[in-house]
Amino acid sequence: MMTLFSGATCPRSHRCRIVLFEKGMDFHVEYVDSPSKAEDLAVINPHNQVPVLVDRDLVLYEANIINEYIDDRFPHPQLMPSDPGMRARARLMLLEFERDLFCHVDTLEANTGDMAEARTEVAAALAQLTPIFSRGRFLLGDELSMLDIAMASLLWRLPRYGIDLGRDTASLDAYLSRLFDRPAFREATTAAEKAMRR
Repeated sequence: MMTLFSGATCPRSHRCRIVLFEKGMDFHVEYVDSPSKAEDLAVINPHNQVPVLVDRDLVLYEANIINEYIDDRFPHPQLMPSDPGMRARARLMLLEFERDLFCHVDTLEANTGDMAEARTEVAAALAQLTPIFSRGRFLLGDELSMLDIAMASLLWRLPRYGIDLGRDTASLDAYLSRLFDRPAFREATTAAEKAMRR
């Protein structure tokens, strides 16, 4: 059985948990928020960070790598496009998300550095994406993809980060409902994460 070493509030771990629940497969989540569990994590991950996926003798870290492995190993429902060109475009978008959005999430999660600048950068990047939210049900069309899962973990945390996107967010609000109402999203979200939006 696969084991995901996860933080209870880690946004990157949240992404991996969502993928596992979307796949409907058998897995175990080991939460590593205590010091003793963190020591166990240090043995299997040289960076001593979550998420980490252990599948028999394979140990993977970095959320995007973990999620693509799960998608390849358990192809239904498929979360990355089957067409090689579209798959490459999706990977580029994930890379852009990491560069433009998630680098600031690290600052917001650590509550260090220039928090105001991080909030501004995330809000600006999301504002640029707003037209995409109104084009289809999800970022790549009518089916949920890895891009949506990556966005879900960030968008869920906007209130916690103190990010207000303003008034003209109707298309984003509809997109949020489509993401957050999914059974897999609800199952993958820990009690501590649910408390972020109360």
